[in-house]
This record gives sequence, structure tokens and C-alpha cells, in this order.
Amino acid sequence: MKRRTFIKTAGSAASIPFFLNGVQLSAMGQSALFSGADPNSDKVLVIIQCSGGNDGLNMVIPIDQYDKLANLRANILIPQDKVLKLQDRFGLHPSMTGMRAMYDQGKLSVVQSAGYPNQNRSHFRSTDIWQSGSPANAYWDSGWVGRYLESVAPGYPQGYPSDGHPHPFAITMGTTVSETCQGTVSNMSLTLNDPFALAALTEGSGSDVPDTPYGDELNFLRTSILQTNAYAEEITASAKKGKNLATYPTNNALATQLKNIALLISGGLQTRVYVARIGGFDTHANQADAADKTRGAHANLLGALSAAITAFQEDLRLHRLEERVLGLTFSEFGRQIKSNASAGTDHGTAAPLFVFGSCIKTHNIGSTPDIPAQPQNQEGVAMQTDFRDVYGSILQDWFGVKESDIRTMLYNGYTYLPIVKSCGVATPTKDRFLEDAVQFVNFPNPFGDTTTLRFTTPGGRIRITLFDSIGSELGTVTDQQFPSGEQQLLFDGSRLSPGNYYLRFQGVNFVKTGRIVKM
Repeated sequence: MKRRTFIKTAGSAASIPFFLNGVQLSAMGQSALFSGADPNSDKVLVIIQCSGGNDGLNMVIPIDQYDKLANLRANILIPQDKVLKLQDRFGLHPSMTGMRAMYDQGKLSVVQSAGYPNQNRSHFRSTDIWQSGSPANAYWDSGWVGRYLESVAPGYPQGYPSDGHPHPFAITMGTTVSETCQGTVSNMSLTLNDPFALAALTEGSGSDVPDTPYGDELNFLRTSILQTNAYAEEITASAKKGKNLATYPTNNALATQLKNIALLISGGLQTRVYVARIGGFDTHANQADAADKTRGAHANLLGALSAAITAFQEDLRLHRLEERVLGLTFSEFGRQIKSNASAGTDHGTAAPLFVFGSCIKTHNIGSTPDIPAQPQNQEGVAMQTDFRDVYGSILQDWFGVKESDIRTMLYNGYTYLPIVKSCGVATPTKDRFLEDAVQFVNFPNPFGDTTTLRFTTPGGRIRITLFDSIGSELGTVTDQQFPSGEQQLLFDGSRLSPGNYYLRFQGVNFVKTGRIVKM
């Protein structure tokens, strides 16, 4: 069945109940989650998953903490004079020259210490949390992008493609759809390796099906096949119209994925979200070359990431498409602060991520991580930025989703981050994030049973939470209204074991993480 024919008949298919394993499924109505997403947005989001758990301390190196790092990871640490300085406080791994140039051009934002409370260090579970946007203690069966896309495609997959939406809403590069795009009924993305090698799926006969659970499942399968074939026609047509103007690196799988994405965007495909992937970041051993710390497995990965993103961004610039496309990287967790004896790093907690494109508003979100001179066993970088705040801010400023809807789909404690500038978005958000809103000290530090917290705030409701050295949220210190100015609070740590702990200050327009030490 051709695309036009399928579009004409899709309306009648919408009345067919969808079943999976005999259970009727229904899509969540648009009003259930969103009311403000722009249905006509031409903005594109490209998500790059760095699978394995990226060592953020080796990617975005905190120069202001270098002496401490030298004592904790000397067998893998980049020489300080080789770091590509971005600011006095931090710089990039020397293999990332392309992304350093993007930073200088205002096309790269570093989001420091991104993670979530109660970090799970399992690859599978933590990936699931990042893809769904769920709390660490909850299991959600939809992805954060999938929930957004259902706001512009209510009832999906019934009735799609249509005259108004003839193109796929999301594409996952590779052979397996990303759970990031999972909707309440079905995944909102198609998989793609080569846009010129899309073979039509066998559609079968149009004979009647029995009025049984088997027949319902067969109807669902037939509709999915028809939908996939219809979308494939549009993908191939866009690929033939498109072209690549930049030179991409060879022997770089991520670059090939991004090259195909740029091809489709330039060819007019109206897909909103693309998901690409680069693996290999689980660097437990031989992360760096013993003779030259600037080389090795992690250097190769970061070099491939940088070269691929740089070529992609240049392709968009040459096509004059930069203001339509925003990119985001993520990994399921960072690595531990101390390296291991195998010249590698083990599973940790938070790590920096990148947002890239010509519509970047802020070069840096957050402070460099506070590295203790004596980390606890298995201690990772403390979370400063909740990754859901990054997602929500992109949804709000890039796709025009209302803040109230973001709190519903992600979490009620959402804090807006000024990552994206307007670039013609439908609903630009006022820049109200205060980078250095909270200045925090405690005395004595280290402390015995109690310590006094002294901090300045802009006023308003502030929640202070306590975390241990491996990212577990131990409790809320306070959650109340404060006037502006200097505040003082007595902290009772008598029940804590000796070690490093972290206080996270969160207000309406700021976050800040500081370390306290129990003797």
C-alpha cells in the first residue's frame, strides 16, 4: 500500500482497538500531559547516548581541582598543560579540539555534574532512568521524549501518518528503537541504518481477520507494517533530496549516524527527534596510555565524539539549518573520583553533559565539582544538576512546552536552566536562573556532631537535601521560605558516620552543591 493510500485509510483504522497480548491499549490523551507544546514547531533535537558510563572528570577537567586529582588519579590524569582551557576553572580533554572551537563560537554549553538523587550504578537500570526521566525508585513504561511526542500526535499510532504529519516523529539510528521515544502505546521512533536501503516489509493479504485476541494482534501488526512502509517512502525521498556539504571523519560510527541525520534534515524530513549512540565508555581498565595520558581508549572515544559533532554542526551551518537543530549528549553515570590499579575508573555518580548548537544561551551551567582530598571508598562526583532539569528546559524553550506540563511529565521539583536562547522559538523563557545565587560555608568543617551552615540566598522557598558520597539521598535538612540575604542554620550530624557528605541547595531559580565533612 502506498503512502497516500495509507493516509486516506488511516482514519478508519483509528477506530480499531489496539491489543497487545490480548489486553486493550489506549493512548494517553493530549490533555492528560500537555496543553502547550507547539504542534507546528520545525525544531529538531538530536540526542547522543554515550553508553557505558562516561568519565566526566577526564572529559571536562576541573582545573581548579587539579592538585587534588593529581593525587587521586595520577595513572590516567591529563597533564595540566595539555588541557584545552575553556575557562580558568575547567577545560576539555585534548582530543576534543573541534568541540573546543564550538565552545569558543558560542555553540557548546557544559552542564556540570548532571545526575539524579539515589544514583543507580547498574548500566541497565540507570540507562532506563535517563531514558524515561523517572525517579530512581520508580519504573515508568514510557520515555521522556515519547511523552512529549504524544502531545503533538494524540492517539498515536492510530491515524498516522496523516496529511498533517506524513513524516516519522522520531528516528533511532541503528537497529533497536530507543526507550527514550517510548510512548504509552507504542514507540514513537523508527530505526534506521541506511536511508537508501529501506526495503518494504511484507504487508500480507487484506483478508478479514477473526474476532479473537489473535485477530486484534494481527490488526495491530498489519497497521504497524503499513505505517512503517509509508514512513520509509518519505525517508527515502528526503534522503534523495538532501546532501552533505561538510566532510565527515571516516571509521567513525557516530559520524556516519550524524551524517545521515544531516542528510535527512537537509532533504526536508520533518522528524522532530533523532537518537544516535556511541558505545565503549565502560573504561574499567586501560583508559589511558601509560606512556602518554592524552592517548588511549577514552581519548579515542572523546576524539570520535568531538569530530562527529563538529562535522555535523558544520554541515548544518553550510545548509543554514543551525537555528533549527539542537544537540544533547548523555551517559548513564560518571566514574569514581579515584582511578583503579588497572589504569581505569569504576562506576560512579554524576558527570557533565553537553548541549550544542547555534542557539546556545549559556556557556556553562553550574560549578566545577568539589573534589575531596580524601574521597570515601567508591565515591563519585556529587550531583549538582538534576538531568530532568536539562530535559525540561529543552522542552520548555525549544519545543514550547508549558512549565506546568513539564512538572507533570518529569517531576514537580523542576528548576529551569537557561540553556537555550530564543532563535525564533514560540515561547522563549525569561532568563531567571541565578548562577551564583547561593554562597555556602559551614563551620566547623570537619565537624563532630553539629555544624553551622551559613549561606546567602536571593530569598524564596529553598530545599536543602543531604547526600552521601555515593549519591544516596539521606534526607531533607529543611524545606522552607527564607528571606533574602545571609542565613544561618544549625545542622545536626550526630547520627552520621564519619566521611564526606554533600548538601544540595535548590530554589526556584538556582541549584548549588557543597561538601561537608564529618570527623
